[in-house]
Amino acid sequence: MEHKYSPILQAEIEQILENIKQFNKLFSINIEYFIDGWALFLFEKSIYPRQIVIFKSYNHNSFSVKSFEVKSNNNGKEEFEELYSIKNLNTIDLLIKELKEIIYGKDIMHYTSKNYFDNFKK
Repeated sequence: MEHKYSPILQAEIEQILENIKQFNKLFSINIEYFIDGWALFLFEKSIYPRQIVIFKSYNHNSFSVKSFEVKSNNNGKEEFEELYSIKNLNTIDLLIKELKEIIYGKDIMHYTSKNYFDNFKK
């Protein structure tokens, strides 16, 4: 189990941040550490109300990515609807490849085809 201040863990996070820095104008990025792992939160600034979460457990050597549409309910409270998720990305290269595809709209297309186009087939 890596400690949140371990040089290995920090180098891994820095490598991911370096690979996605080209998207800094589109997303604000926050890092949070939890008891069981760490997460990078990418909040889309203006194009689409979306949040992308990268999570890695301290006990597993793989990443998971989830994408959410951010909505407001009648009380003005944020609600999150999952658009897309993928688990068991075993390398940073696979993570970055998947993350770029999600940023370019893979999650939105997946959600749309699953929830709208499938209804036309019935």
